[in-house]
Amino acid sequence: MSTAAPTLRVEHHQQPALGVGEDRPRLSWHVETAPTAYRQGTYEVAWRTTAPDGAGQVRTLEDATAVVESDDQVLVPWPGAPLAPRARAEVRVRTRDGGPDDAGWGPWSEPAVVERGLTAAEWTAELVGPGYDEGPVATRRAPLLRRGFEVPGSVVRSARLHLTAHGLVEAELNGRRVGADELVPGWTPYDDRLRVYAYDVTDLVRPGENAVGAWLADGWFRGRYGFEGGTRDLYGTHVGVLAQLEVVTDAGTVVVGSDASWRSAPGPLTRADLYDGETYDARLLPAGWSEPGFDDAAWAPVVVHPLDRTVLAAPDGPPVRCTGELVPVSVTRAAGPDGEDGWLVDLGQNHSGRLRLSVPAAPAGTVVRVRHAEVLQGGTLYTRTLREAAATDEVVLDGAAITWEPRFTVHGFRYAHLTGWPGGTAQDVAAAVVSRVLHSDMARTGWFASSDPALDRLHENVVWSLRSNFVDIPTDCPQRDERLGWTGDIQAFAPTAAFLYDVHGMLADWLRTLSSEQRRFGGTVPVYVPWIPGGRFWRPEQDVAGWGDAATLVPEALHRDSADVGLLERQYASAVAWVDKVSGLAGPGRLWDAGMQLGDWLDPTAPPEDPLRAQTDPHLVATAYLARSARAVADLARALGRDDDAARYATLAAEVAAAYRGRYVDSGDPTHDTQTAHALSVVFGLLPDEDARRRAGERLAELVRAGGNTVGTGFAGTPLVADALSSTGQLDAAYGLLLSHASPSWLAMVDLGATTIWERWDSMLADGTVNPGEMTSFNHYALGSVADWLHRVVAGLAPLEPGYRRLAVAPRPGGGLTRAEARHVTPYGVAEVAWAIEAGGEGDELVVRFRVPVGTTAEVDVPGAAPAVVGHGEHEVRVPARAAQAPVEARTTSVG
Repeated sequence: MSTAAPTLRVEHHQQPALGVGEDRPRLSWHVETAPTAYRQGTYEVAWRTTAPDGAGQVRTLEDATAVVESDDQVLVPWPGAPLAPRARAEVRVRTRDGGPDDAGWGPWSEPAVVERGLTAAEWTAELVGPGYDEGPVATRRAPLLRRGFEVPGSVVRSARLHLTAHGLVEAELNGRRVGADELVPGWTPYDDRLRVYAYDVTDLVRPGENAVGAWLADGWFRGRYGFEGGTRDLYGTHVGVLAQLEVVTDAGTVVVGSDASWRSAPGPLTRADLYDGETYDARLLPAGWSEPGFDDAAWAPVVVHPLDRTVLAAPDGPPVRCTGELVPVSVTRAAGPDGEDGWLVDLGQNHSGRLRLSVPAAPAGTVVRVRHAEVLQGGTLYTRTLREAAATDEVVLDGAAITWEPRFTVHGFRYAHLTGWPGGTAQDVAAAVVSRVLHSDMARTGWFASSDPALDRLHENVVWSLRSNFVDIPTDCPQRDERLGWTGDIQAFAPTAAFLYDVHGMLADWLRTLSSEQRRFGGTVPVYVPWIPGGRFWRPEQDVAGWGDAATLVPEALHRDSADVGLLERQYASAVAWVDKVSGLAGPGRLWDAGMQLGDWLDPTAPPEDPLRAQTDPHLVATAYLARSARAVADLARALGRDDDAARYATLAAEVAAAYRGRYVDSGDPTHDTQTAHALSVVFGLLPDEDARRRAGERLAELVRAGGNTVGTGFAGTPLVADALSSTGQLDAAYGLLLSHASPSWLAMVDLGATTIWERWDSMLADGTVNPGEMTSFNHYALGSVADWLHRVVAGLAPLEPGYRRLAVAPRPGGGLTRAEARHVTPYGVAEVAWAIEAGGEGDELVVRFRVPVGTTAEVDVPGAAPAVVGHGEHEVRVPARAAQAPVEARTTSVG
């Protein structure tokens, strides 16, 4: 076998990486296949850096190679000079075998492309918005802005559009849409950081006359957002576009920036809102408005708004895009939630997205209306759980047929109800409707499958809830009047997310916002990020355990999966500030036993009207999390070489654990005898020794069995309960809990038709009616954090060192499953574990087949077989099934 060419990546960016913010972007690569004895000993990087010179030429800044003796291949330093703004580098890498066979240099990788974006000094464009009176909010139309311009010369060599907005923006050049990104520029604290997106528009610009245009909408900047009716003008009272188009031709460089010369007019979107949806009136679209030659003399001037250009920043993660399409599984005639007759469309899958409609011709003024919902009750859309989100889109026809989808909204739904459709049959409607699935365009990196279809459906539900809620920021839900970046949800779910998708860029970007908001509130991490005012209960100065701990545990989870020490360095001050703040609240006694806490939020025993009423003392949860985060900071400090900090925070963690035991364990208080309390004690390392851990695991198993193998945990306990059981020798109890169909349980959701993870264990009641509680969503990911345990313990694939440089192959078959498998794209390539019970010559065998990526080693721990350490390649272990069924603990490799 020869060594494959490396696959090269720049930071966590997709290819081509345009408009990046890093001037020295790090490089990573993996080698898919190599001879058994291969070991990278040296690598060589070749790069060529160019930049336009302003006179129509592209000049070479660097053309060089560098040879480095190292086995590092993940996030290695940039080899050349820092990239200047607008500089473009094409990079290749190859590796040399440093193993005993010394096979020499392998082949070169395909080139990776990276272009640096603009810094504040390179901007000449201004932020401009509509210059006419927009009128009252209720009748305000989303504006259009445009400008015509001339491109000299005969050849367009390159063109880049740098684009952002206050509000949401979609750009057009010469009548054609720029890119496929949605909801640009996303949601950040705009006065602190405003993302800029860069587009290669070389194919859209031509010599001679051209035109650029922009659609604008309120978005998060000034739209209605938040609880109880929401708040408008969160960041300002205006909308505006900032666009800088730079065109290199054979006659020089042309820069067309948004400025006072642009023109503005109301557009055909008479309503555009993230919660409520859109109304598009085709009669109001000015034909050819973004094309050359359009007469905009009747349009109004624009207004130039002040902007601090130092807040402009490149995004770390990918934009929101359409990542797939769903077609109806059924279309039936039915009444809508208000009794109106129409077509009920079932897409078969709860998701975030919006419909694209191909509407036949009908008289001008015909209104086709679409309402959305996650579930049905009584055969019609159930919209109460949307609270005050109208989730309604409308298209007003101009007499012609039209293919249309909204631009500046997104809905969480499975079902849609259409009224006003011009004639036709159910089959006609089904052929004319498609749902466009929208979320941040992350690459899929993790998979799981088993012999149990219900378990596989559960895992698929976890995937869909991730996709539905990773819409620019990690939200709680995609459907109702909330959709906020709840810190507790992502803290619980980050390890699962990092396995399933390449979430590193997106979450790294969100962590920048977390740090920003934390600084604003004196070390407090708000319960949702970005922070917005509103709601009866939430204040920015609240310090809430499990939620604020996102500052420590999300960076930890990302580092575990990616080995990104740079991210730890950037987030370290935030993690320390959180732990210092909370340890101050706990005081010398080291117990965080005062103040409002969410505790084990949405414990299944909590009544619909009071989700705070959990079985577990919320201050027990708070103190446990203080110990956990202190230990996380100690680990982060150790990874960064800050040994003094590591020792100090390890001591703090030990002191908090001792105080926890004194109050909640040694006291024997029966009120602390809950599934969550024992799970926290075991997994967070709060018990004094292995004997105490074993006893806690036994008691936890007793509680699970006494409850009929039903779940007794909320947001705090659910990510931990299966690990607490399996790591203390109670694997059977863990499987009993996982595979139970009794309510509350994961598979009870599946039995009731769930296609995503619910907010509550009983979001839908056994009789098919919806839980009456205000907090009732059918698309939250937090309770899906059990998927992390499926990957690590059921299938047996887990990291033992950051980035999977050393990984565990440690499956723990049980529960009657006859096979399970997990696959993950690590920074070193694909790792995979698949086990099955197969018939053998002398009885059934447990057969474990696994793949170890090049550049890594695996510690193999298969029940019934001797432990082993192996290198890269494909391997197999066979043991008698009977020997593999002996009781064995599962190592806790990714939590606690």
